Amino acid sequence: MSTETFSPKILVFSTDKISDPGIDQAGLRKLHYSPSVYVISLPCSSGIKPRWIMRAFKQGFDGVFIAADGHECSYSPKCAEHTNTIIVESQKMMKENNINPKRIRMAALCSVCAEPFVNHMGNFSKILSELGSIDTDKYTPN
Repeated sequence: MSTETFSPKILVFSTDKISDPGIDQAGLRKLHYSPSVYVISLPCSSGIKPRWIMRAFKQGFDGVFIAADGHECSYSPKCAEHTNTIIVESQKMMKENNINPKRIRMAALCSVCAEPFVNHMGNFSKILSELGSIDTDKYTPN
């Protein structure tokens, strides 16, 4: 598939109190990011399960982005550490399934981070476009 016509499908795990408002602001301010970005809202990024990330790839998403709470999480003072552990576990599972670990990203986003969110989506889309569709990884879903 040509990189000019390929628009990577990205699943974003976002947090309802911290990163969702920033993502909403991107839309309200009419800042452009790909329409192939899909957002799932959660209470806390440390609650994401690696199997959810793997399921996203099985369902045809080319990349997964975690809009993490960082140190502002009201649920856990160790949220950032827990979320990082989830990324590490997910990358191990990805390697076992022939999925390039570059297909997962994480960044702390706050309620006023509309422009950083759009920049992250643009940069991640470029990386995923270079990698091609998830099918190019010879992914063997279990």
